[in-house]
Amino acid sequence: QVRLVQSGGGSVQSGGSLTLSCKVSGTTRNYNMGWIRHAPGKDREGVATINTDVATTYADSVKGRFIISQDNGENTLYLNMSSLEPEETAMYYCVADYFPITLAITAEKSYNFWGQGTQVTVSS
Repeated sequence: QVRLVQSGGGSVQSGGSLTLSCKVSGTTRNYNMGWIRHAPGKDREGVATINTDVATTYADSVKGRFIISQDNGENTLYLNMSSLEPEETAMYYCVADYFPITLAITAEKSYNFWGQGTQVTVSS
């Protein structure tokens, strides 16, 4: 059974940095993966993707500040976030699927595997 277990996150002041991790277990297959965030009262937002061809995409709002990467040896996905802003306070989810992850597609039913979510709180 494929499981995505997240760690990291927490609280940080505006301008600070955080790193999120998402460990994949229960499979040796490489999946397309990404990060989606959901702030209270707002729609889900695709943040970054890394597909099996190693190509990455980023939401315009995070380009130059966030980096998505993966350690295939550790089966772990990362999201390094810097220069965080209060409006980026949200629950962050890692997702995985057999098909490419797309920033514009964020519905819960769109992807087969989801992490449990981790809260990121940025204070001003």
